[in-house]
Amino acid sequence: MAALPISIDRTSPVPLYHQLAEQLTAAISGGTLRPGDPFENEIAMSDRLGLSRPTVRRAISELVNKGLLVRRRGIGTTVANQMVHRKAELTSLYDDLVREGRTPRTDVLALSCEAHDDRAAEVLGLPPGSPLVSIVRLRYAGDQPLAILRNWLPPAMNDLTATELETDGLYAVLRARGIRPTVARQRIGARNATAEERRTLHMSKAEPLVTMTRSAYDAAGSPVEFGDHCYRADQYSVEVLVSDR
Repeated sequence: MAALPISIDRTSPVPLYHQLAEQLTAAISGGTLRPGDPFENEIAMSDRLGLSRPTVRRAISELVNKGLLVRRRGIGTTVANQMVHRKAELTSLYDDLVREGRTPRTDVLALSCEAHDDRAAEVLGLPPGSPLVSIVRLRYAGDQPLAILRNWLPPAMNDLTATELETDGLYAVLRARGIRPTVARQRIGARNATAEERRTLHMSKAEPLVTMTRSAYDAAGSPVEFGDHCYRADQYSVEVLVSDR
């Protein structure tokens, strides 16, 4: 890769590592460095800029901690794939990707109108053993697989088609049918991926998943969907606004 033009002001009160980190961050945010690009070797950067290796290492570590760089054994340091920052509001992943200027794409891996899942039936207010509409989708951000989305819907939605689900987000499909999710209960967690999930999401064995279960309801309080999703942790985060009042 070509060496980035970096300007270090040794007369500035701003610490040297912070100057370097800020300029590297700007190069990534501005598109000079693209996701997947190899990153300049720590020793080479130290020699080129006349900085100590601990200074360069601290700057690079800041970017790793921010999720902008990824260190991989045998590969080195590369620019991280763009992370989806999901706010704690009732949106679909499809909407979040569009909002961030990325291109969502969906493969429907499974669609059944006779699925049985007692946990989902309970959330949907149906007796155990009730036939449910079950959907499994693989959501891409551009060409990068990002998430496996498993959803269950009431049996009244048994006319859903794979074409609809590959064209738009699930909530947009529901809204087009007059069903408007307005409130949801979510639980965020993390776990190791199964072998099948690693193959589907192109992950290594050491990489974790972010998980989210969601029970969504309409304005009258009737359940409209239950979701159990998993996301690549290196590309997905949840942003929550907290307050002391």
